[in-house]
Amino acid sequence: MSGEASATGASPRAPRPGTQKSGSVTKKGDRAAKEKPATVLPPVGEEEPKNPEEYQCTGALEIDFAELCARWGYTDFPKVVTRPRPHPNFVLSSSLSEKPNPDDQRLSGSCSLNSLESKYVFFRPTVQVELEPEDKSVKEIYIRGWKVEERILGIFSKCLPPLSQLQAINLWKVGLTDKTLTTFIALLPLCSSTLRKVSLEANPLPEQSYHKLMALDSTITHLSLRNNNIDDYGAQLLGQALSTLHSCNRTLVSLNLGFNHIGDEGAGYIADGLRLNRSLLWLSLAHNRIQDKGALKLAEVLRPFELTHTEVVERRRLLLEKGTQERMRSPSSTRYGDPRTEREKSQMMGASSIALVDKTDKMQTVKTPKGLGKKKEKSGEVVKKEEKSGSGQSPIQGSLKKEDPTKAGKGKVTIPEQKPSKGKGPKSGSKEKRSILLESEQLIAEATEMVNPLLEPVEHRDGKVFLPGNKVLLHLNLLRNRITEVGLEGFLIAVQYQVQFPKAKSASKGPVGLLWLSLEKNCFSLQCPMYTMIQELMLPRDPVSKAKPREEEAMAFPT
Repeated sequence: MSGEASATGASPRAPRPGTQKSGSVTKKGDRAAKEKPATVLPPVGEEEPKNPEEYQCTGALEIDFAELCARWGYTDFPKVVTRPRPHPNFVLSSSLSEKPNPDDQRLSGSCSLNSLESKYVFFRPTVQVELEPEDKSVKEIYIRGWKVEERILGIFSKCLPPLSQLQAINLWKVGLTDKTLTTFIALLPLCSSTLRKVSLEANPLPEQSYHKLMALDSTITHLSLRNNNIDDYGAQLLGQALSTLHSCNRTLVSLNLGFNHIGDEGAGYIADGLRLNRSLLWLSLAHNRIQDKGALKLAEVLRPFELTHTEVVERRRLLLEKGTQERMRSPSSTRYGDPRTEREKSQMMGASSIALVDKTDKMQTVKTPKGLGKKKEKSGEVVKKEEKSGSGQSPIQGSLKKEDPTKAGKGKVTIPEQKPSKGKGPKSGSKEKRSILLESEQLIAEATEMVNPLLEPVEHRDGKVFLPGNKVLLHLNLLRNRITEVGLEGFLIAVQYQVQFPKAKSASKGPVGLLWLSLEKNCFSLQCPMYTMIQELMLPRDPVSKAKPREEEAMAFPT
């Protein structure tokens, strides 16, 4: 019996209930211990904000982006690579009759394998960057074809601000939503002041909130919104962002709205935005659904158009505000000022002028000969004229009436004539007048730079007020729409007006109107007489067409 017991105990395969349970418990513990670190590998929401906030970016995007992605818990994240460019040594074969060498065939086979691999590499998510040739700093960022989540934008909010030379961000088909767009817009002010270009193409949004990129505090100058399924509602929001009766975008220079679904109504909203906008130079509405009604509204803005009742009322209000500001800036205004203070000022001015005349008379009797007496009398008359102008009008008001610079210079010449009187009063007064004139010139210069379009010179016809058309827009692209000869006639009238404008005022520096207008691939024949007239009128204005004959001459007469 003992031998059997020992045999059964010695055999390793004998089942023992106690040992089996303990073995099973230890195995489960081992499995749990092995599985615990595997669950830590994916990103955990509770541990996300701890480590990334402690990291200080160095300005090297490749290092900072990889480190922050790892700290956020990403195990597989896009790499930062330089944007691929065509090889500069690639040259076409000089003759097609050359026989291919076997070495060339081997190279072509290896190139085919490399091109096959490069195709797969091309579709991998990457952050492509374009570098400055001198210091290798990041100039532009390209993200194409992979979804950018809000957490990735959070990483970019830490990576991008140290890039001091960043100029452009291009996001193509990255699955933006209205929520991530607001996060992206909040990221832009954190970046360098050199960032001016933003391209969001192939990112349709349900709420079409692209107009938030054109807010009044936005610094974007170039905006591309191609292929975003923008319809008339989105065009309405964009038109209101360009300008309204009380606000106007002053930073955006170019806007690309090609390959969208904008119709006549949307083109009308864009035209309304161009009525009072004086910063947009380049506009593309190519590959849309604009017909004659929308084309006529766009053409109407390019020539003198009638102000609406609300615009006329706003113009009158602005004129009143301008007048009150000029009176407040003036040193003395007897019409609306305090009578006591005005009397005291007039008495002081009168006393100073009398003292000045007395001193000049004494100087005449003591030192001056007879011939100079008339000049002194004239200087006294000049002082009296200055008193009258000071009591009635300010130097700012006089300058706002477009006085000639020669007249203003003549008024300033009278100041040195007061030098023979060695009293302190006239010198201090002359310095004050000079400072007031300089300040007024600065204020006028600032006002001319930021003039509201409603304050531009208008034309009155039959009891209606007409504002000059938008002559700031230089480039308009309406390629591949649905415009017929009816809409073409409106553009012909607008071009005929704008062609005459620079000839009448060739000496003045200012807007000159359209330099390039594209109307090809619409619903009219290219041999249409109106279209040929537009081409003939626009050809001398196109700077590209002017440069081509110079290049041809340089090629014809080589040095």
